[in-house]
Amino acid sequence: MDSSMDSEKLVTALKHGDELAFEFLFNRYYKSLVAFITTYTRSTELSEDIVQQSFILLWNKKEDLQLKRSPKNYLYTIAYNQFVDHHRKSIRKNDFLEELRYEFLQNSIEENDELLEKRINKLKTIIEKLPPKCKRILIMSKQEGLKYKEIADKLDISPRTVEEQVRIAFKKIRKAFEEDNLFLFFMFKK
Repeated sequence: MDSSMDSEKLVTALKHGDELAFEFLFNRYYKSLVAFITTYTRSTELSEDIVQQSFILLWNKKEDLQLKRSPKNYLYTIAYNQFVDHHRKSIRKNDFLEELRYEFLQNSIEENDELLEKRINKLKTIIEKLPPKCKRILIMSKQEGLKYKEIADKLDISPRTVEEQVRIAFKKIRKAFEEDNLFLFFMFKK
């Protein structure tokens, strides 16, 4: 097909299913359309997909073409509209994914808070059931942050006794939380 073919003849040939007219348009406008759409997408690969879809759409709607309108304008309009459709779908998809992610995180936080609260209450119950001396030493060590030597001095006992009482307390707590090792790690790490 002659490259000087005027727009009206090109549109007429295309309307009648002339594949050479379509090939002529493709060869003539593909690269410039990709460059045009890339200014919006900033992705050559995505732009190529959009432009290819635009040519497919042009071919599928060839019977609807109007003689007075240039094929170049058709293609640029179709390509731009394809980009807009893609962009809208992408935003809807991203919004939906963000909404799901937010909902998941929210539920996870609520579940974790609930679980943590249950674990803390269980820990308090276990500590309350410890023998008085053992309980007092554990609280001084873990809640008040005193060192074994300081506790020993305050209670007038040996640091070895303090260490033994803390070991006994941990053993009882560990036994109650056998399935919850990670929780214990966070509760008692210094």
